[in-house]
Amino acid sequence: MTALAAADLGQLLQLLAVQRAGVALLLAAVGLPVVGVVIVGLDIMPVRFAMMHVALLGIAVGLLAGLDPLLCALVACALAGAGVAPLARTPDGLSGAMGLLMSLAIAAALLVLSVSGVNAQGAFALLWGSILSVDTVDLWLLGVLAVVVPALFLWRRRDLALLLHDRELALACGVRVDRLTLLLLVLVAVSVAGALKLTGALLVDALTLLPALAARRLGTSLKSITVWAVGIGVAVNLTGFLVALKLDWPPGPVLVLTAGIVVLAVHLVPERRISSWRASASAPPVSLPPSH
Repeated sequence: MTALAAADLGQLLQLLAVQRAGVALLLAAVGLPVVGVVIVGLDIMPVRFAMMHVALLGIAVGLLAGLDPLLCALVACALAGAGVAPLARTPDGLSGAMGLLMSLAIAAALLVLSVSGVNAQGAFALLWGSILSVDTVDLWLLGVLAVVVPALFLWRRRDLALLLHDRELALACGVRVDRLTLLLLVLVAVSVAGALKLTGALLVDALTLLPALAARRLGTSLKSITVWAVGIGVAVNLTGFLVALKLDWPPGPVLVLTAGIVVLAVHLVPERRISSWRASASAPPVSLPPSH
């Protein structure tokens, strides 16, 4: 029976759709957990929920206009991420803005679907993901994220560490906070849209937030947290996908449960408080004018 199950799994892995799904999950494991580090560091959990609703609006508009629904979702999320960036510097932060954006986006999406007569079932189905329908465009998008997101972290690691530690300190040290925040929010929004087919927007946490939560417990600096997040993302994605194939279960929920188990297991490890990205976000000493 074990040999038969292994043979069945081997046959599944020879299918082009399954191979594309596996490659997509590997690419996602490189870029999306790093985005999760940003979400955790900036404490912008509501952003991903808002982008789920914005993605639905983009899908609805795409179906109405006869355009690619996922491309429309991607554009809508990117514009929404850029649009809310200025609110990050307000006293209320992004929480209130995200609540408003969430409500308006879902209301507009439902109105478009209702008035236009577009098949709402097809629109909502995209939110649950369809990993075996991943195509070349999806792979290119995930590939770009897998290159751009880690490259940004390597290029602006000090500025990111300062921003994740304290916005005012980053400003005092000369970091262009508004521009960097705008870029990060757009990356978060685009990443949510990019994960639509993999797990669906409703389960995107498996690819972004959960690996970052586990990595934050294990890492001792922004660099090590990022490396841990990517490593955990790869392990979770591959393990969850293979388990889903073997048991003939939907991949999205299996990925979430696998990532959740890892997070719970990691929290049994004694917390390391030697340093963190916040402690390592040390700015160069500021020269003060001589006193007279």
